[in-house]
Amino acid sequence: MAAQCCCRQAPGAEAAPVRPPPEPPPALDVASASSAQLFRLRHLQLGLELRPEARELAGCLVLELCALRPAPRALVLDAHPALRLHSAAFRRAPAAAAETPCAFAFSAPGPGPAPPPPLPAFPEAPGSEPACCPLAFRVDPFTDYGSSLTVTLPPELQAHQPFQVILRYTSTDAPAIWWLDPELTYGCAKPFVFTQGHSVCNRSFFPCFDTPAVKCTYSAVVKAPSGVQVLMSATRSAYMEEEGVFHFHMEHPVPAYLVALVAGDLKPADIGPRYDIVFLPPSFPIVAMENPCLTFIISSILESDEFLVIDVIHEVAHSWFGNAVTNATWEEMWLSEGLATYAQRRITTETYGAAFTCLETAFRLDALHRQMKLLGEDSPVSKLQVKLEPGVNPSHLMNLFTYEKGYCFVYYLSQLCGDPQRFDDFLRAYVEKYKFTSVVAQDLLDSFLSFFPELKEQSVDCRAGLEFERWLNATGPPLAEPDLSQGSSLTRPVEALFQLWTAEPLDQAAASASAIDISKWRTFQTALFLDRLLDGSPLPQEVVMSLSKCYSSLLDSMNAEIRIRWLQIVVRNDYYPDLHRVRRFLESQMSRMYTIPLYEDLCTGALKSFALEVFYQTQGRLHPNLRRAIQQILSQGLGSSTEPASEPSTELGKAEADTDSDAQALLLGDEAPSSAISLRDVNVSA
Repeated sequence: MAAQCCCRQAPGAEAAPVRPPPEPPPALDVASASSAQLFRLRHLQLGLELRPEARELAGCLVLELCALRPAPRALVLDAHPALRLHSAAFRRAPAAAAETPCAFAFSAPGPGPAPPPPLPAFPEAPGSEPACCPLAFRVDPFTDYGSSLTVTLPPELQAHQPFQVILRYTSTDAPAIWWLDPELTYGCAKPFVFTQGHSVCNRSFFPCFDTPAVKCTYSAVVKAPSGVQVLMSATRSAYMEEEGVFHFHMEHPVPAYLVALVAGDLKPADIGPRYDIVFLPPSFPIVAMENPCLTFIISSILESDEFLVIDVIHEVAHSWFGNAVTNATWEEMWLSEGLATYAQRRITTETYGAAFTCLETAFRLDALHRQMKLLGEDSPVSKLQVKLEPGVNPSHLMNLFTYEKGYCFVYYLSQLCGDPQRFDDFLRAYVEKYKFTSVVAQDLLDSFLSFFPELKEQSVDCRAGLEFERWLNATGPPLAEPDLSQGSSLTRPVEALFQLWTAEPLDQAAASASAIDISKWRTFQTALFLDRLLDGSPLPQEVVMSLSKCYSSLLDSMNAEIRIRWLQIVVRNDYYPDLHRVRRFLESQMSRMYTIPLYEDLCTGALKSFALEVFYQTQGRLHPNLRRAIQQILSQGLGSSTEPASEPSTELGKAEADTDSDAQALLLGDEAPSSAISLRDVNVSA
């Protein structure tokens, strides 16, 4: 007798009764269209082929699932218009295999460790494995950052019965996938590609439950062009079946946003005990990303040693807070960032001393209060438990409150127990209890009070003005900030120098200030000093002139974190004699973190025509996504530029002659802002 497809009714069987549509499930995550709460995702397998010439990724995805209740009518996944789905199929899970196959079926294993099993052959598997049958599917709009993919399931599916859904797709122009032509790489020889999934971009990389509440293990087989190396946020097998085929396996459950890939002309370097970091080209849209087994860091930060150290330690801390224990919703990202920031500062205190940690904290809290002035103390995004409205991209909730207000709350909890070592013990117990799961704030706070029963008896969660609920839901600044007096040896000179430059008479102040040698300062000291000057801008022209005479050449020899701050002072004060330094900086920088702030400042004052000229000359060296973001900035208010208060230098000559129509042709040609993938849709914080 011929074998029956698992989706077909056997001869003589009664037809299943028509079922009414199920009640819509409660929303698990307003940023996800998926039906994740109806299923358990056991494992996902990716078969990927990189096609750099077409800037396209071809994929075969196998989801290993079981339903949590009988007869679910459909599986709903997060997807994206950049994904083109070619087919969907169903198969019952093979009796023995935890993993089955891939679109790329390769030769038998050779010497060396065996790789994870490849993804399933499609549509028919060899031997006695269950057959596949096609499934109907449809794609519907969801938000401007994604779509919903609905896959109809067989009607007889039982609760807790393992099954697989197999999807074939291609992804083109996806916000998660950043392709670079060879000329935009350091070697200028091989194409380069990397992915960035946080917060909700990976739905354009592969269909998924794109919510931090869902975690699973994954494996991947990646086929790349000859000579291209591939790394993923997973363990790479030492075994390669053939040139250009790479196998990976992640044995611990992770959320979808932590699946990451980088491929190109990668050069390995051993610099110490094993901790894998990949330094990415300047087009990487954020500073760093805590992808498990493979931290991504922007190469532009390499010259800023103190910032690099902090970023690396912060990403290491995410191994526990964010990766092992994950915030279940984007509305509580502080559970990842606040705890990681606390752990980072515990590490720097032990390694570099309390004074350095207090300096770095003072620098960040200064930035927090600066952001609060811009947003207002009643801004809803200043809450730790911020409300995510439907349709809003969760990346828009990433701000300094997530990090610094979250840190201040965790620091306050550590002070309640009175001993940092005991609080370290609590954090270890918390991670051990919740590792490889997703949590909400109440899980952390309940665990804290259970670990310290004496504090629970004292009702520390209800102390007037410092209630835990108020920490979570009050707008505005942190309810308490740490004592940073141990950093006074480093912060006091900064305050003194800033006061000198704002004192009268200027000649006397400048003479006293010039006696202070800031070349011996730490990077965070100089950055803090320049931030204070930025906060006071616009400054009197004679003050800016004296500052330039005293510091401009010295600052120009320092790292990019220092230089950009001085150049922002130049721009915000319309100081034309140093404008050539702004030009040179923008001609050499291809990073979002060092270009966007300057273009935003240039376009809010009298220097917009200068910004247009520089952009026209440098746009060919910028990644298309960054180019579109700058075009959006430059196109705001086009045709109504403010006239300069004084005669511009020759730096502005050519641009002043350009007409508005010429500028519009430059900005609104084939890449109009309305069709751009804005970098504001991508997480811009580490």
